[in-house]
Amino acid sequence: MLRSALVLACLLYGASAAAYTPPAPQDDGWAVADARQRGWNTALFDELENQVAAKPGPGITSVLVVQRGELVYENYFNGGARDTLNDMRSATKTVTALLLGQAIDRGLIKNEQASAYAFFRDKRPARKLDPRKAAITLQDLLSMSSAWECDDENPFSAGNEERMYLSEDWVAFALDIPLRGFAPWQPRPADSPYGRAFSYCTAGSFLLGAVVERASKQRLQDFAATALEQPLGIAKVQWNRSSEGTGMGGGGTRYRSRDIAKIGDLLRSGGIWKERRVVSQAWIEAMLTPRAVPRENTEYGYQTWRFRFPAQGRDQWFWAMSGNGGNYVFVSPELGLVAVITSTAYNNRESHPRSQGLFRDYVLKALPQP
Repeated sequence: MLRSALVLACLLYGASAAAYTPPAPQDDGWAVADARQRGWNTALFDELENQVAAKPGPGITSVLVVQRGELVYENYFNGGARDTLNDMRSATKTVTALLLGQAIDRGLIKNEQASAYAFFRDKRPARKLDPRKAAITLQDLLSMSSAWECDDENPFSAGNEERMYLSEDWVAFALDIPLRGFAPWQPRPADSPYGRAFSYCTAGSFLLGAVVERASKQRLQDFAATALEQPLGIAKVQWNRSSEGTGMGGGGTRYRSRDIAKIGDLLRSGGIWKERRVVSQAWIEAMLTPRAVPRENTEYGYQTWRFRFPAQGRDQWFWAMSGNGGNYVFVSPELGLVAVITSTAYNNRESHPRSQGLFRDYVLKALPQP
């Protein structure tokens, strides 16, 4: 906070911004390193701070950069602080996918080809279940490509998340979403990349969390604590629940910036934290395999986005946890890179482009050259 105030003062009075300083060691498991000794162009970190300070108010609250398991940059803005629990919104979906993988690794779920409806026999409608619904798998939900008529980007969609939030029983709402059709201008699954027609559906992500609860016989937050958070040394977190009490696997979990960076580092390292296997490498590889194409230059794995950005002289793919407001955890296993950007600019159309711009124009340009 003090450093951010100094940056703003420098902008107001025409002085130079404070120079880069390495992150301070904390008793949270993170090793820290001096980016200058790693070959980073740290002047670009100073420019990043100038850009954030030039637009105060609701917006960027933290930026952290990790290289090969060591924290090399950390700063907080606009009221953000090291102990702040950031509402990560839909970045939670990636956490839920990790938890589903943990349930599979522990033998609680056979695999992602399991029928989603098989976990909710008590909530099936009295009439016979449509065989097309019975065929919806966990993989369909993980890849946002189920047969449901569910599209959060379409306010008229029967499965739009805003309708779910108003319902008494969110699980029943999800199971009752009607099957989708395809207008003449919409590509069908067989005509889509990877054979899957993408449609962003928070209800599907929520149901994945409900599946984890049913399979583990634990509340989602309790399973998350023992299977994921405690092994990472994450002690402070806030999970939300639906109106009927089911854990909200679709969004809104709150993590500190250093802690959500640990989850990103699991994706970077293939499931290992501090030389300890936390998630199987097979599941991490499954999550980071393209499954659908939401739009040009964008792909989707299991509850995880994939974007193209220029880095080190060429366009490269970067995986990302992404949430409303411009919340991101960018990951590149190839570059050994994790970058966290938290923001409170919720429901602001500029929030995602701004966070992506900070990552592209400052973090990636600051990278050591090969």
